[in-house]
Amino acid sequence: MKKQGVLNSEIASVLAKLGHTDTIVIADCGLPIPDGVKRIDLALKKGQPSLIDTLETVLEDMEVEHITLAEEIKLQNQLVQSKTVQLFDGPTSYVPHEEFKQLTKNAKVVIRTGETTPYANVILRSGVIF
Repeated sequence: MKKQGVLNSEIASVLAKLGHTDTIVIADCGLPIPDGVKRIDLALKKGQPSLIDTLETVLEDMEVEHITLAEEIKLQNQLVQSKTVQLFDGPTSYVPHEEFKQLTKNAKVVIRTGETTPYANVILRSGVIF
């Protein structure tokens, strides 16, 4: 049995296979997931697990060089936006939500949470450990 890091076997496998600049998405339960993009569904019920809990766990196990959020989160979900930026103290960009959804087409995986607050989605771009 795995002792530390991400215990979810599907997420652990995806993280182990990432290369530099590959992306993954951690999403609320309403984000449309493009056909052909792997979905890992963690949603248990409304709000669980939260985007922040999931992001915190993934960031402990993944080297991230950049995150992308929807521009709309700044006004419509300041709590999740501020907690996300606190957890990832690095380069962050914002794009309109429609563009954000287009960017998810290139992700290796979308991890669907039970989050139910507006625009609670983040794209993580893989960095390198050397």
